[in-house]
Amino acid sequence: MESNQHNQNYHEEENKKNILRMREVLSTLPPFCKRFFRGIENQTSARTRLAYAYDIRLFFEFLHETNGVYKKMDIVDYPMSILDEIGREDIEEYMEYLSLYIRDGQEITNNERGKARKLASLRSFYNYYFCNELIKNNPPSLVPMPKLHEKEIIRLDPDEVAILLDQVEEGSKLTKSQQHFHEKTKIRDLALLTLLLGTGIRVSECVGLNIEDVDFNNMGIKVRRKGGYEDVVYFGEEVESALLSYLDQRNHIIPNTGHEKALFLSLQNRRITVRAVENLVKKYASLVTGLKKITPHKLRSTYGTTLYQETGDIYLVADVLGHKDVNTTRKHYAAMKDANKRKAAKTIRLREDL
Repeated sequence: MESNQHNQNYHEEENKKNILRMREVLSTLPPFCKRFFRGIENQTSARTRLAYAYDIRLFFEFLHETNGVYKKMDIVDYPMSILDEIGREDIEEYMEYLSLYIRDGQEITNNERGKARKLASLRSFYNYYFCNELIKNNPPSLVPMPKLHEKEIIRLDPDEVAILLDQVEEGSKLTKSQQHFHEKTKIRDLALLTLLLGTGIRVSECVGLNIEDVDFNNMGIKVRRKGGYEDVVYFGEEVESALLSYLDQRNHIIPNTGHEKALFLSLQNRRITVRAVENLVKKYASLVTGLKKITPHKLRSTYGTTLYQETGDIYLVADVLGHKDVNTTRKHYAAMKDANKRKAAKTIRLREDL
């Protein structure tokens, strides 16, 4: 029975951690905030609620620091009526404050995206009380969202992908001590990176995989998507052969208790963490001269880009990447659409050269 409990799904474990963190944050917020979090419980994941909670706490900390009246009270003693006392100008000052503030002796900055997310959190928070007729004013809705400038997608070109994977196989540019570990991990690392590049799954989906989630008969893997639903993603022969080589090795490893089902294991024979995958991507990318600053998410963009270039089908790309909303995908790959159109213009020949 014990091992069964230990073997609980990775995602359920993460969920539990988020719920416990959430309780900690809630204990530092005014009691009326609990209503909001209960109100959104059915439409949001624990992770989303936790992100909201951090954002809302930051807003109250800003009031506490900068407002003479609220400085004298503890944040946990703030009454709901405080929300009606805040005006549009306070929210604008808060947006300004987010550009640069000090927390625990550290300077923290927010770009447009960071500010937009924090304003969105505040708008949801206020909307809840406003729509339930608990407050009369809704100042965050009067403050315009920061204008976001489109970020160019950083992705690897096909030759860069090949160089990166060669480096994982050879490890020739690693330091002596890195090479010692590389011998133990290169088959795993190659399988992991080939899987990320060959399916476009998220790192959290990858580290959450169990051995039984891989189905070689149908060349598919079962992943838990953001939002908790299950999905099947299909892979090609390169991913298949990298996974089979790794599973040969994996079958000779005795995992730690509670990590028996995990597909990818760390050197400590525990389920590999998101942080560890980020570090190993960084490590190999740094060996390749001139390689762009690569994160696991960039591997996902690389996959999405290649798929879109090959198929031109934005709905297919959205589906395979697990985007709930095709507009998310469109936003990311809009620039490529132009490139595709230009390619179309070049492809059409009206008259053969005489």
